[in-house]
Amino acid sequence: MPRSILVISLRYLGDLLLTTPLLRSLREGHPQAALDVLVFAGTEGMLEGNSDIREVLTVARDAPREAQAALRHRLWRRYDLAVIAETGDRPHLYGWMAARERAGLLPPEWAKRWWKSLGLRGWAISPKRQARLESYARLARAMGLEWRPLIVAPTAGSSGPAWRQVLGFDPERERYAVLNPAPRFVYKRWHIEGWQALMQWLHGESFRIVLSGGPGEEEREYVRQVLAGSGVPVTDLVGRLRIAQTADLLRHAAFYAGPDTATTHLAAACGTPTLALYGPTDPSLWGPLPARGIEAPYEQASSLQVRGNVSLVQEPSLACVPCQEEGCERHRESRSACLDLMGAARVIAVARRTLRLESAAGARRNEQAT
Repeated sequence: MPRSILVISLRYLGDLLLTTPLLRSLREGHPQAALDVLVFAGTEGMLEGNSDIREVLTVARDAPREAQAALRHRLWRRYDLAVIAETGDRPHLYGWMAARERAGLLPPEWAKRWWKSLGLRGWAISPKRQARLESYARLARAMGLEWRPLIVAPTAGSSGPAWRQVLGFDPERERYAVLNPAPRFVYKRWHIEGWQALMQWLHGESFRIVLSGGPGEEEREYVRQVLAGSGVPVTDLVGRLRIAQTADLLRHAAFYAGPDTATTHLAAACGTPTLALYGPTDPSLWGPLPARGIEAPYEQASSLQVRGNVSLVQEPSLACVPCQEEGCERHRESRSACLDLMGAARVIAVARRTLRLESAAGARRNEQAT
């Protein structure tokens, strides 16, 4: 039985959140082992407050030679087992350095995987057209573990009084909605007019509106454009919160809306009634996982898909949806016609439906409690 385990997940924030069921499966399968995780610097906040982990190690995406050497020295045979949660060369090399015993995901192409498979005690092929969570489930079972499909959201342990100061209102007494209008990449953005219409509708429904988002200047500028014509009061927290603080904010929100971002996955995992606006991304591969697990997989394309606390909207009038490309011009700063054509009236109708369903579910829970 391993006494120390390193999980290697060098991905974006949302991808890192999806590794948490694998971490939980390892924790329960090896309760006496110290469990560490190696991630890209800047993503470690997604694991803040995660009780399954002892330590989070970081490496820069473009680490200089000296930093790479220091990491190699730090990793060298430090662990009994390395679990490589990706198919790429770099994670597998780190895994080889860290432990003699290894398990991991492998690419489907023989030429890319043969050397990575050498010495693995457990492995699973991870095709591009397979949901990442399914790949992790297969890897866990290959290691003889019971699969625990529980997404573990981060937490900063933020308290109610602290939020009253930050928000300017009492979140325990007033309903609030969190909106995340500005994803990191342009090709995932919904149009400004849509956000303004949604904000105006929420304001008319007596919601306090809180904006979340990253600290990048392009994201901030997009939010400024949204606010310029909205005409409604908001609490603007864009760029002001750590990821774990955002999760704590979401746990108590009555509603969340956002595009395909880490925050949308976070809202789903926190149990918040979530409206996800999907464009080029294939939800059957990367759809947000609801807090209580997903019973039926997402379809590739549908006008509306409801899974637990998540309502996922697409624009199926275009035959190319989902294309799995970076916008119509195939780069991250490109627009996506499928999001530009997504009408505000339809999104607001889904928001109304989501809140109505949540109210009904809350009433049923109250009845069962009494």
